[in-house]
Amino acid sequence: MRHDYNPRNAFGMSIKVMIIDGVADFRSLLMHHVTTHWPEAIISAYDPTSAGHLPDEFSGAGNDVILLGENQGDRDPLLTIRQFVSTPGFPPVIYFGNDNKAQALKAGASAYFQIDNIRHNAFIVRLGDLLRNRRGVSNTDSLFVGDMATGIHPLIKGYRFVRRLAASEHSAVYLAKKESTNVEMVLKVLRQVPDLSDGLGAFDRFLQEYEMIAEIDHPNIVRIFDLGVSDDHAHIAMEYVPGGDLKQRIAHGILEKDAVAYVRQIAGALSQLHSLGILHRDLKPGNIMVRADDTLALIDFGLAKRMRLEQEITGNGEIFGTPYYMSPEQGHAEDVDERSDIYGLGVIFYEMLTGEKPYLGSDAMTIIMKHAKAPVPVLPHRLSQHQALINLLLAKRPDDRLQSADEVLAWL
Repeated sequence: MRHDYNPRNAFGMSIKVMIIDGVADFRSLLMHHVTTHWPEAIISAYDPTSAGHLPDEFSGAGNDVILLGENQGDRDPLLTIRQFVSTPGFPPVIYFGNDNKAQALKAGASAYFQIDNIRHNAFIVRLGDLLRNRRGVSNTDSLFVGDMATGIHPLIKGYRFVRRLAASEHSAVYLAKKESTNVEMVLKVLRQVPDLSDGLGAFDRFLQEYEMIAEIDHPNIVRIFDLGVSDDHAHIAMEYVPGGDLKQRIAHGILEKDAVAYVRQIAGALSQLHSLGILHRDLKPGNIMVRADDTLALIDFGLAKRMRLEQEITGNGEIFGTPYYMSPEQGHAEDVDERSDIYGLGVIFYEMLTGEKPYLGSDAMTIIMKHAKAPVPVLPHRLSQHQALINLLLAKRPDDRLQSADEVLAWL
């Protein structure tokens, strides 16, 4: 796998960044963030505590962006921001401070990051956005535009477009062929660098999806072959499973023995995920593909989350996932752990056995409330041997469920 990007591909030349702060270690940190993504960036550093404050006539000329830290010696950094932005043609200023975001943005900073909590991906996305605006490079509003006769994407090299499989607000999924091997792959692409209000969370989740599943080698988890990251899009190339998803298989009916075999495979995949500290959080038949040899492959980790990650990626109190398969705690935006995925597995098992979802409703909130309050559904008599396992998977309280995917495997 490779991290394939060209630091010049959107700007035509090396970017130029000036870092202004009185702490050498912090200047080095910012320099590392920039050069990790743009190795050819030209960085200049300035220490106002030793060299004195920049004069009023400083125009920022020759720089694409200014990174301004809060340590400006005896001068209020907000005054420095106002001085800079009052100069015609001054490059955008990214300010790094502590708990003064509103004042910094009001003073004219183009972006703000908390000095002790700089998330690399979020910083790179915002910096890239400012650089594009500065140099007049437009975003790509859609994918696989350009030479549609040959199906070649002007930005994503090495793949030939076959057809679009799905699309959402921030990403699209395509069937494509890798030109060097002519092998069909699924190409999942973040369509454009998102804006500050919502997109950073989506972009972070997209990148984390790759970072998490790239660590995994399991027969029931989709195989990842490639990552490409550029200045205004990212893509993941993964295994193409032509056999359709488990949702389609359920619609045609699943034999009892096959349902048990499928549960065993899904539980094995969850065991691997959970051992790495990863929750799927959107387990549903549409996210489980069926290979030609009848083995399953879990896909779509866009909602997956390392247990140790803070809530900042998804935001406190937000509900992500599909209500039909949500655990009671996830539906009420409470803390979740691996037992939430165990609950989702129970819903899928019930649906595979019966062809019906355990809880239905006219709207999402009704379904969420049924997951929390309604009794565990009873299987038909012919399937009663599985009722005990259904009870343990769909228990309302996490403590009353099987506690791990390994316990599910042991039960089976």
